[in-house]
Amino acid sequence: MDEDRNRQEEASTSERKPGRVKGKHDKPKPWDHDGINHWEVAKFSKEDNPYGLLEESSFAILFPKYRERYLREVWPAVTKALKEVGLGCELNLVEGSMTVRTTRKTWDPYIIIKARDLLKLLARSVPYPQAVKVLNDDMQCDIIKIGGLVRNKEKFVKRRQRLLGPNGATLKALELLTNCYILVQGNTVSAMGPYQGLKQVRRVVEDCIKNVHPIYHIKTLMIKRELAKDPALKEENWERFLPKFKKKNVKRKKPVITKKKDYTPFPPPQQPRKEDLELESGEYFLAQQEKTKRKRAAEQAQQAERVAQKKLKRQEAFVPPQASPAHPAAEAIIGDNADLAELTQSLKKKSKKSQKRPHEDGGGVDHFLAVPSKQNAAAPNKEKKKKEIAI
Repeated sequence: MDEDRNRQEEASTSERKPGRVKGKHDKPKPWDHDGINHWEVAKFSKEDNPYGLLEESSFAILFPKYRERYLREVWPAVTKALKEVGLGCELNLVEGSMTVRTTRKTWDPYIIIKARDLLKLLARSVPYPQAVKVLNDDMQCDIIKIGGLVRNKEKFVKRRQRLLGPNGATLKALELLTNCYILVQGNTVSAMGPYQGLKQVRRVVEDCIKNVHPIYHIKTLMIKRELAKDPALKEENWERFLPKFKKKNVKRKKPVITKKKDYTPFPPPQQPRKEDLELESGEYFLAQQEKTKRKRAAEQAQQAERVAQKKLKRQEAFVPPQASPAHPAAEAIIGDNADLAELTQSLKKKSKKSQKRPHEDGGGVDHFLAVPSKQNAAAPNKEKKKKEIAI
């Protein structure tokens, strides 16, 4: 029985389809290892493509009117630079366009894209000595459109100025940290540099127009730059070193809601003309002299009214204020004060009477003392002497 079961299990396993094995095709690739820099752009020489290109390619770039004078001055230098790489160019001042095209001498298939970028930079006010560097293999460019990110024109201008900073300090700091050339012009930001730097510049510019201050990105880039110098932290995660900024909700002004008037298909009633008003009042048929006389009289009446109003306003300072009616609480206080005055008067009278009236026992204070005082003892002797003298 056991042998039959083993045979059945072996048959069932042989009938099953082989499952997927993870890493089945992971084989060593000698052409790809950790020492290769994938960001590095491989050099392309004339020996790599000795036969040239099969078809002609061309690009046309429009430029604004204010760049026409500068382009006419630098166009001979542009033609010379493009001729060295086997390209032809044309400046059309009637249409306001610049055209670049490949020729039979062109051997680099990607140089036409670089030349198109050169014309774009020249159209966006980048000076020629800087723009011509884009033809090098290690230099790339990116034109960031910022015009459509904010609807409000005032907010857009403020945030664009925030990107520049005071005396261009913020822009200069970004250039040093990203190793890129940055130019803010109108509704675009032109940047030139390596791929890694262009990626950082685009992020900072777009966040700045979306109301994120560039100083936060600058702090992060400075910390990353210091961490990259440490070989021990090169392969670690840097999240714990980077600052984390919290968003603050700023109170904004509530929009004023204006009620719209009810729509009516009929136009508003026509207002009467000056002539119609004169016809109604009868002034239209008066002579010119009479009209001027009436006009002068109306002006004098208005002037007299204004003078009277100013006079009344000046006299208001000399009018005494009216006495305010007594408050019931104040009246109660006054009544209490009167009762208190009567009480004090009665107490004063009683004290005077007590001073005039002698004590009932005649002893005064000595009535309560065991030994009478000297003054009280001498008092009756003085009275006897007075009586003797009088006799």
